Amino acid sequence: MRAARVLVVDDDPAIREMLHEYLGANGFDVEAVGDGAAARAAVAREMPDVVLLDVGLPGEDGLSLARWLRQHHDVGIVMVTAADDVVDRVVGLEMGADDYVAKPFDPRELRARLKSVLRRVQDRGVPAPAAAPSGRLPIGRCTLDLPARRLLDADGREITVTTMEFDLLRAFAEHPNQVLSRDRLLSLTRNREWEPFDRSIDIRIARVRRKVEDDPDNPQAIRTVRGAGYMYVPPRRD
Repeated sequence: MRAARVLVVDDDPAIREMLHEYLGANGFDVEAVGDGAAARAAVAREMPDVVLLDVGLPGEDGLSLARWLRQHHDVGIVMVTAADDVVDRVVGLEMGADDYVAKPFDPRELRARLKSVLRRVQDRGVPAPAAAPSGRLPIGRCTLDLPARRLLDADGREITVTTMEFDLLRAFAEHPNQVLSRDRLLSLTRNREWEPFDRSIDIRIARVRRKVEDDPDNPQAIRTVRGAGYMYVPPRRD
């Protein structure tokens, strides 16, 4: 099994050298370059799995390069921003970056984020099961109306859900009997507001359980798989 390929794009030689050494020692195949032109040339030579991209590059900046990468390649993108530059983080995510890390960063956190993005990039290639012909999927004691983006109770009455709650329920309904980690749920919902390590996913799952479970304190539809994530178990059809 080949090592994951990481392209580091940063104009600071010391950071390039440090990341080349650290990530290389931790099992990654690393190439490090100093500007956008060199990054484009590196991508043309060999496609990386993840690009670690500094926003503040000379010439073509990191945001412009991120836009080009997302338009032309299905590659993981982790933006590197200044510690206090919230605008760059938001713009980077809107342009399609998968995650960001702020300088100065702990290399161990960066490695964890790279691994998380790699898992999400791999998940993108896994096709989701086809939806039911009617465009409706069962979820606990309720039904998801996919075309109308509605959650219906057993009597067909609409239950109010937020956009994030609906996307979360759809991810479960379309992947029955599969253990979904928090990272996988983040990938499936494409929700850029959630952090890879954000426990708010757990809070939202608790909320949707109250809407679709007969007994939210003893969930049978959306079950916790200790140490791994969550799994949706469809109702039995006798």
